[in-house]
Amino acid sequence: MGGGPSGLYLAILAKKRDPSREVVVLERNRPDDTFGFGVVFSDATLDNLEGVDRPVYDAIRQSLSHWDDIHTFVRGERLVSTGHGFSGLSRHRLLAILQARAEELGVVLSFEHEATDFDAIRRTSDLVIAADGVNSAVRSRYQPHFGTRVDGRPNRFVWLGTTFPFDAFTFYFDANEHGLFRVHAYRYEAERSTFIVECREETWRRAGLDQATEDETLAYCEKLFAPRLAGHRLLKNKSVWRSFPTVHNERFSWENVVLVGDAVHTAHFSIGSGTKLALEDAISLADALDGHARLSDALAAYEADRRPKVETLQRAAQVSLEWFENTERYMDLDPLQFNFSMLTRSLRVTHENLKVRDPALVRAVDTWVAKEAEAQSGVRIESKEPPPPMFTPYRLGKLLLDNRVVVSPMCQYSAEDGAPNDWHLVHLGSRAVGGAGLVIAEMTDVSPEGRITPGCTGLYRASHVPAWRRVTEFVHRFSTAKIGVQIAHAGRKGATKRMWEGMDQPLESGGWPLLAASAIPYLPKSPVPRAMDREDMDRVKADFVTATKMADEAGFDLVEVHMAHGYLLASFLSPITNRRTDAYGGSIENRMRFPLEIFDAVRAAWPKDKPTSVRISATDWAPGGITPEDVIRLAAALREHGVDIVDVSAGQTDPSSRPVYGRLFQTPFSELVRLEAKVPTMTVGNIQSYADVNSIIAAGRADLCVLARAHLFDPYWTRHAAAEQGYVMPWPNQYVSVQRYVPRMK
Repeated sequence: MGGGPSGLYLAILAKKRDPSREVVVLERNRPDDTFGFGVVFSDATLDNLEGVDRPVYDAIRQSLSHWDDIHTFVRGERLVSTGHGFSGLSRHRLLAILQARAEELGVVLSFEHEATDFDAIRRTSDLVIAADGVNSAVRSRYQPHFGTRVDGRPNRFVWLGTTFPFDAFTFYFDANEHGLFRVHAYRYEAERSTFIVECREETWRRAGLDQATEDETLAYCEKLFAPRLAGHRLLKNKSVWRSFPTVHNERFSWENVVLVGDAVHTAHFSIGSGTKLALEDAISLADALDGHARLSDALAAYEADRRPKVETLQRAAQVSLEWFENTERYMDLDPLQFNFSMLTRSLRVTHENLKVRDPALVRAVDTWVAKEAEAQSGVRIESKEPPPPMFTPYRLGKLLLDNRVVVSPMCQYSAEDGAPNDWHLVHLGSRAVGGAGLVIAEMTDVSPEGRITPGCTGLYRASHVPAWRRVTEFVHRFSTAKIGVQIAHAGRKGATKRMWEGMDQPLESGGWPLLAASAIPYLPKSPVPRAMDREDMDRVKADFVTATKMADEAGFDLVEVHMAHGYLLASFLSPITNRRTDAYGGSIENRMRFPLEIFDAVRAAWPKDKPTSVRISATDWAPGGITPEDVIRLAAALREHGVDIVDVSAGQTDPSSRPVYGRLFQTPFSELVRLEAKVPTMTVGNIQSYADVNSIIAAGRADLCVLARAHLFDPYWTRHAAAEQGYVMPWPNQYVSVQRYVPRMK
């Protein structure tokens, strides 16, 4: 069902592998009737097609327009990146190749066939393949069985063509009185190119394009981009403005119906992977049908193979899509940094990967980052070659960090009545010697009642000060790292078992009364917290002040106030956990009133020459939670109240949340806060490699990178990253002999 690339390619493979099969393609349009002008293939995608069906591969190869460069036009500059390896192909030509090959093999092609009785088709067919596109009629007919979700997006785009022969994949970022327009353009044959125009909905409406005919859209875009087109015309082909639909399905098949191509998933055109996904679906399903005698087993194998690959690519496409939705956010970046941000937007291309493709560009970016770091830190970088971005210095107030790597505060649940012990000394000391610029001690509670578990550390007894000083003195004496502490109150998430005994499970005995913004338990079986009154607030504020003064006495270089993850202060910030009707509930201004009182009290008690940080959750991953607008206003308020840096995390507010995990899954929130609220940020969340850290710093997505599990796995993660990049870090005197050691990597 559907004669697009996925349907035709699967028909070809099914018939080729078993000529006895009767394979029928039903397509409601004419053979030459298609939407769009060109499709894009990466060199890697083409390589994957080579051994599948040679006639199709050869015909595609002979029809390609190839390029290696990406040209970005922004703020009057043209920036060039090379080594990317892409090709364009006319969509008409691709369909003609596939149609001809299908007919050659004996596939029955039935065009202008408007199928309506899908039940009859199911009864008379062994397998029905829904390859009928993003608006799949087959999927709609059986929708409850697939669990389809289509996420509409706010931006508008129109798919045009042009006679301008682009010699590179080209991006224009041009503004007029109506707003900013983005263009994605590439050549697909000698004298034809795709020309996609995209803008925000408010720009689209201000320009009157919401009321425009196809001809009026063409005229508007020709006038806007006339300087770019050098006398060439734009072309239309069903060129109507639309919003990109991101399609997800909980199941890829039901009984003898299976979804492929855009019917089962979509990926934003900014990463050029729609046709790639369609053809790879066809290959996977053909393989599964060949490899399993039972249809149900074959369809299960197809989904098992494709789902993780599709979801990985869709996550990359989503990040890329959101970059283009928010391009206005990046327009104040230096053009070189803007270009690097755009090239690495999907997170599939990293600093390290781009260095292989275009070493000259990465060297220019690294040089720019180093100069910015020198200006920000006041430290001259002496090396002839610019260091990797992660090894540039950074100044937090008067506190100078050697590099941009931070050991995340990670609860160890090993304290004794709040006091750290030998475990904490070794845990934090080893990671400081391991090369990180900043080590932050775990969430340390301001009162016994503020602990998560009986094993949590604290700063509320006089005896805690010398216990912590033992740790800070080791860090200062034996490493160049700086050390901070995260102070907090657990709120409604307190009085639980240690992580390995049952995370978030309430204590069976020995618990303590809980406080929160509102009387809402964390889990149904959790104790109900008391909604705080003014007396509670004053007492907790005094506890934070005491803990802050103790942190200074203990020798910490930085104090971080924990306002994230559903703990006490976070419970005020999120509408999910704050149901108050007084001055501390309702609007974001009211909800952040008490957390800001706490921060002001901490800032006043903390030495002026020492920096402060605040950790926030930038999303609750749940309907009705904190909004991006709320987060920006909170971060801006923290900046105005004197915070030095905001540690941007996400989630853990409520057990009903549905996080969207993946590599660097929280970094976009850091970027939002940094660029919209104009405040320095730290980013956390599945940062796995030095390539990730370098990419984040160079693109301006954060000022510091906070790693948790990576540092649990490897306390010397930063030193190993330096060695792998050829960057020399000084070792402690006790370990100086390691400089002559050459590790075997395999």
